[in-house]
Amino acid sequence: MENHDQNIKQAYSKMAQLCSRSEQCSADIRKKIMAYEIVDEIVDEIIDKLIDEKYIDDERYVRAYVKDKFKFNKWGKIKMRYYLKSKGLSDDVIERGMEVIDDDKYKDVLVKTMKEKAKTIKKKNKFEKMGQVIRFAQSRGFEPELIHRYMNLALE
Repeated sequence: MENHDQNIKQAYSKMAQLCSRSEQCSADIRKKIMAYEIVDEIVDEIIDKLIDEKYIDDERYVRAYVKDKFKFNKWGKIKMRYYLKSKGLSDDVIERGMEVIDDDKYKDVLVKTMKEKAKTIKKKNKFEKMGQVIRFAQSRGFEPELIHRYMNLALE
């Protein structure tokens, strides 16, 4: 029993340490705590304690994730939503986190991304070129409706 209590304390301190170094979501921490072979109820207690002490905040995690992926990777909202959803985060938390992206900057990044891709395409046929640009922008996670709306700006 004493060894089990020691495992719980060790799991808590390691997770607190990890959370203080980098932003983590509750689902990731849950997976890491499970590696210590701790019962589910106690896992919930550890996570609740980490949340109470502000080590874990899923909304803060989503905002940081969205900012980074948009700024450095130039990802669109669809791709970010998909990855955040796969982490087990709720739609409400994801949508609130998406609000950090400015609509004008989002449009500018989309157009810039499509222009850069259009420059690299050697095809002469306008429709083939458009198809490749559209597929590329969609693979980056941008919404098809926005891609088609700003396609003319990208091909200028």
